[in-house]
Amino acid sequence: MIDKSSPLPIYYQIEEQIKQQIVSGILEPGDMLRSEREYAEYYQVSRMTVRQAINNLVALGLIYKKKGSGTFVQEQKIEQALHGLTSFTEDMKTRGLEPSSHLIDFKIVPASQGIATELKIKEHTPVYEIKRIRLGDDVPIAIETNIIPANLVLGLTEEIVINSLYNYIENKLHLRIGNATQIIESATANKTEAELLEIEKQSPILLIERKTYLTDGTPLEIVKSSYRGDRYKFMININRT
Repeated sequence: MIDKSSPLPIYYQIEEQIKQQIVSGILEPGDMLRSEREYAEYYQVSRMTVRQAINNLVALGLIYKKKGSGTFVQEQKIEQALHGLTSFTEDMKTRGLEPSSHLIDFKIVPASQGIATELKIKEHTPVYEIKRIRLGDDVPIAIETNIIPANLVLGLTEEIVINSLYNYIENKLHLRIGNATQIIESATANKTEAELLEIEKQSPILLIERKTYLTDGTPLEIVKSSYRGDRYKFMININRT
């Protein structure tokens, strides 16, 4: 129970008790919390006090609200380190998750002027345009669109891109992937993104645009991704120079 004589705010005491239940495993990912009314009755406080505690836990990413259903314990976010270039498949396997993909679109189209400039190819040169939903343990994590020169990466098929694209490029075509530049920005999910990622519209997402190069400097791909903000986070080690 809470100590109403304590100098600590009541909402903070409630917040800490629920947090401890999550950290200790009493409340597990996916478990539904009590309603605000039930917590208010249990602690003998106002619903407004409970709401403040719940909102703080939502802000911390420990729980989430699902409209019309209730409040649930959040799954642990998948952390990707930014000090190395890895594929989605490699990221998932490193964390003990089973990677998979759902192919939305796979086609060859002529490169627009902008795409041609970025990939250092001639305008109208054929490029693959591949759009996939990337999943970890069957949970949608990201929507990913790859644009790849068709004359550089030969023989791509739908079956190949459903699995690991980098594995095919490196082990079948023997192309050496070198480095990439990556831009990350925050956004909110539009209707299509929300449906594909199975989240609420306007939920936070991470927009990531990456350009990948072979070791000889040849542009390999442009990747545009929308990651679920509630399931993914990035980590980087920074040294003072």
